[in-house]
Amino acid sequence: MSYPPQRITLITLGVDDLTRAKTFYKALGWVPAEEVEGMACFQLHGQALMLFGRTDLAKDQGREGAALGTGAMTLAQNFNSPSDVDAAFAAALAAGAHALKQPEAVFWGGYSGYYADPDGHVWELAHNPFWPLSEDGTLTLPVTP
Repeated sequence: MSYPPQRITLITLGVDDLTRAKTFYKALGWVPAEEVEGMACFQLHGQALMLFGRTDLAKDQGREGAALGTGAMTLAQNFNSPSDVDAAFAAALAAGAHALKQPEAVFWGGYSGYYADPDGHVWELAHNPFWPLSEDGTLTLPVTP
């Protein structure tokens, strides 16, 4: 069987304290699909997000002792409206996130803000009026001529 090369099936975040990380994502309403010693996995739309101890992740990557960083990439959730962005941002802060940039109108015509989870992983919450979401919240980019 051949799969399309342009896909991601699993995103793994290295965390310093697995219990704290699970508590944060559960407070956002996320439900773990699988929890085993040293990791927790959340089912997403067509992919999964795993929380894995940062030290164990470096070892698993063949880089034992490496200092794995955060903030060089952004995970994002798109929403149908600025008010949905504001509500999700408030929920993240209430769950223990650190505000990086309050949601606001942005230069590209949308609305977005950023927070960091307790381990410093950066999330963008955005409304992009040019990228409508399907009813189940998935994004399919519009075809450009």
